[in-house]
Amino acid sequence: MSLHLRKISVMGIVSALMASAVGAIEVPMDMDSEMSQVTSVSQLRDVSPTDWAFEALRSLVENYGCIVGYPDRTFRGNRALSRYEFAAGLNACMQQMERLIASSQSVMREDIEKLKRLMQEFETELATLGARVDNLEGRVAFLEDHQFSTTTKLSGEVIISLANAFNSDTGSYGGLTKRANAVNENQAVLANRVRLNFDTSFTGKDRLRVRLQAGNIQAFNQNTDMTRLGYDTNTNNDVVLDDLFYRFPIGNKVTAFVGTNAMNIDKVFDVGNPYLESGGTGALTRFLRRNPLVFRGPEGAGGGVKVKLNDQWNFNTLYVARNGSSPEEGKGFFNGAFSTGAQIVFSPTKTLKLSATYLYTYEPEGNVNITSSTGSPRGNNPFAGSALTANRVGLQGNWRITDKVHVSGGGGFASADNLQRQATGVGSRSSTDLWTWAGNISFLDVGKEGAILSLLGGMPPKASNDRNTSYTIEFQYKYPITDNILITPGAYVVLNPNHDSRNDAIWVGALRTTFRF
Repeated sequence: MSLHLRKISVMGIVSALMASAVGAIEVPMDMDSEMSQVTSVSQLRDVSPTDWAFEALRSLVENYGCIVGYPDRTFRGNRALSRYEFAAGLNACMQQMERLIASSQSVMREDIEKLKRLMQEFETELATLGARVDNLEGRVAFLEDHQFSTTTKLSGEVIISLANAFNSDTGSYGGLTKRANAVNENQAVLANRVRLNFDTSFTGKDRLRVRLQAGNIQAFNQNTDMTRLGYDTNTNNDVVLDDLFYRFPIGNKVTAFVGTNAMNIDKVFDVGNPYLESGGTGALTRFLRRNPLVFRGPEGAGGGVKVKLNDQWNFNTLYVARNGSSPEEGKGFFNGAFSTGAQIVFSPTKTLKLSATYLYTYEPEGNVNITSSTGSPRGNNPFAGSALTANRVGLQGNWRITDKVHVSGGGGFASADNLQRQATGVGSRSSTDLWTWAGNISFLDVGKEGAILSLLGGMPPKASNDRNTSYTIEFQYKYPITDNILITPGAYVVLNPNHDSRNDAIWVGALRTTFRF
């Protein structure tokens, strides 16, 4: 049912929500037509992505459509009133879930646990509402007594991208020689990426993810990886199995992950870049989505655990391998390329998060890409194909300064050792160091509630023997057309590509349209 709210008092909304049997409000048809229902917690700007309740609230709203707000995507009023409205919305979700059970539809036990935890957090506000929520705990017990049934949910994301990469010289320049098969040289391209996610739960607290993907978004310039889009994917639009993993709890403090396909580092480690880390809605350039020295590496199959030590401290650890399914010599789960490491995350407040990450990687001869295609050729493959190991460390932080301003940044260091020179004396160098750093600032609700204006910049991974220093600067504006359609116009420039000042700057302009359902 489409919901429309007049700009009435906060307590009026509370009363209406509490009286609703299904978490919705029926209103006269003459109310302001521009009012609409909030269906995603990302639209509720009073709720920070760094809050513990963010994920719980997001899933309840999007699974059951039961929390209602104003069309400007915020619960208005001061903090206390905002919390009262949240408490009323929480009750509305409970009523919605009761209605589903009464009609023989399933309610996930994981959502019941989220409701219980939210009830504890908002105990004072619920008590203030009085008799209308006296039986809330009884209703939770009612839900818990009903058997959970296995369900599978389908969600999807479609990206249509119009983009162009260009520079001032179409011949040879600096240290880069244009190749005959280089693509997207000074010409606009229109391409797509499609993902379908099938999420299944067996206990109400776990999730089996199966993702299918197809795309034809190619890399811009085969002479440097620094211009790559953050969402480029080229399967010639053939459908492939892109993601397969299982997430499940172990007790109340541990969440475990295991996967055989696309079990990537960022599934377990906290990237610390909430507004710009996503491929579909984040940074336009691959490098600025996340620190490539610690959040990218050999990956594909493996597992990890996330441990909640207390309300402020979290510990994450993982082991993933690039060719874990291959029985060939020098591959496999333990003998091929792999990444392993640990991360500690500290959240001193609800608006500030800090993390320190360590990653150890091994890459065999002839299959080396230490920067995961974000640095220069020397940085990607510092020992001309020789096998190597690398010790990598990274520091990351993000801070929501105000309700409208968010900053994120960090840096990374890697020390790589040439294994073949150590064993046989082959190769010109025995070790090399790499550095990277990046930061961004995002302004929320610019021009429209839910719109985000961001400025990003940083130094792509640089090896100690690179000639000069490259810098990447990006500007983008994410604008929601509807709850399910987002357009992101933007541009970025790579200065001194491949860390060589002889190379002309390369400019990239893009218009990314993202459809989510």
